[in-house]
Amino acid sequence: MADINVTVVPDRVTTSEPEVKAKASGAPTWDLIELLFFAYRDFVGHPDGILENLGFGRAHHRVLHFVNRNPGMKVAELLDILKITKQSLGRVLKQLIDQGYVVQQEGANDRRQRLLYATAKGEQLAMQLAGLQTARIARVLAEIGPGGRESARRFLAGMIDADDRDHVLRLIADADRARLRGRDRGS
Repeated sequence: MADINVTVVPDRVTTSEPEVKAKASGAPTWDLIELLFFAYRDFVGHPDGILENLGFGRAHHRVLHFVNRNPGMKVAELLDILKITKQSLGRVLKQLIDQGYVVQQEGANDRRQRLLYATAKGEQLAMQLAGLQTARIARVLAEIGPGGRESARRFLAGMIDADDRDHVLRLIADADRARLRGRDRGS
């Protein structure tokens, strides 16, 4: 199994004039801030429309995404990932369970644990939403060309708080490995 290593690249040796001025003045990097806002708006826009037709919102999308990517995850782990209150998660989770997108089971060794699984219906929706987002990402990476994916990974990983970065990268790598093992077994 390969480890995922992320190297944070130091500032470039050559810096553009606007970057030099922004660093010198301490001015906000308005262009990047606004590009992130607009990119996120468009990244979630199409999935938002599908979710809205089902009576769901972005919180439902996030819960379904992580439950689908991490079958059998504990409610406590999901709370830690999403950084939301039990009350907020409880409302969203109840809707997903009541409408047949997620099931909750007791832990085999500890009946107090609540383990979450996407149903076939939930997996289908999660994959539909991920497909829309994957198509957008693939289009952009094709426009950027070679090395674009790795540069994007480094930038996005660098945006995660340093004290949480390794945990997030492990979570992603573990979910990727589990998905590959499932495919190898024909699941």
